Amino acid sequence: MTKSLQDRVVEYLQDAHAMEQSSLLMLDSLITSTKDPEIKVSFELHRHETERQAERLRRRLEELGQSTSALKDVGARASVLPKGLFDQIRGDQPGRNARDAYTTEHLEIAAYQLLERVAERAADSRTAEIARENRAEEEAMARRIDAAWDRVVELTLQEEGVTAK
Repeated sequence: MTKSLQDRVVEYLQDAHAMEQSSLLMLDSLITSTKDPEIKVSFELHRHETERQAERLRRRLEELGQSTSALKDVGARASVLPKGLFDQIRGDQPGRNARDAYTTEHLEIAAYQLLERVAERAADSRTAEIARENRAEEEAMARRIDAAWDRVVELTLQEEGVTAK
C-alpha cells in the first residue's frame, strides 16, 4: 500500500500527539517526585506547554479531517506507567528525573524535526509551523534542564549522602 506525503504527515501528527500524551504522564511523575522547588516549577511550566502542544496537534488533525489515534495514545501512555511506579521507590531521584526529562525532550525535538520536514515536502505549511512551534518549546525545556545539571548533581549527592573528598 502506497502512502501519500499527506498520509505520512497525518501519521506523524498522530505519533506526536501520542508522544505528548506520554510526556504528560511522565511530567506528572516528575512533578510528584521532585523536591527542589525551582526544578519542580520548571516541570510544571513545561507540563502546561505540553498540554498546549497536544491541543495544537489535535486541532491540526481535525483541520485535516482526521483524529488522534486512540491506539497510539494508549500505547504511549502505557509505556510510561512503570516509570511512575519506579519513581516512588528508586534512589537518585534528581539525577534520574533530569536524565529522563532531558532524553524525552530530545526525542520530542527529533519527532518535530521529522514532522516539520515531511510537512514541508507535502506543502503543508500549517503543520510545519506547528512542528516548529512545538519544537522551539521542547528545545527551550532541554536548555533549562541543561542549565540545571550542576544543581541536579548537588541534589543527587545530598540525597544519597555522598560527600566530596
